[in-house]
Amino acid sequence: MKITQEADYGMRVILYLSKLEYGAKVDAATMAKHEELPLRFLLKLLRKLIAPGIIKSFRGINGGYSLNKLPEEITLLDVIEAIDGPIYVNRCIADPGFCNAKKGNRCEIHRALSGVQKSLVLQLSKINFNDLKDGNF
Repeated sequence: MKITQEADYGMRVILYLSKLEYGAKVDAATMAKHEELPLRFLLKLLRKLIAPGIIKSFRGINGGYSLNKLPEEITLLDVIEAIDGPIYVNRCIADPGFCNAKKGNRCEIHRALSGVQKSLVLQLSKINFNDLKDGNF
């Protein structure tokens, strides 16, 4: 499994917002400059973070973006899945029909990778942005 650059940017944006006072609004241009992200790419990314309710947007002259949840309620897993979708270390875990060995759920490798995936998902779900902003990792 490889975390995409877009998911990496998403985690950086959420960490940036987590370091601000809760409810503080920041415009996209300020975030892009601070995090050294292309503005167009950031705007696309922000829409993906709004959809699951991780952040919210405000329109108008005093508009911008802010967290929609407290930093301790947002995990690395939340952000990665908002950007990239569900985590799968191998496509056969998502759909046994993709098993190259044509064994489906009987495949020993499938079962082993499934355990690895469960462990990875569990670890990502334990790391929240409050811990990250406080330097607990």
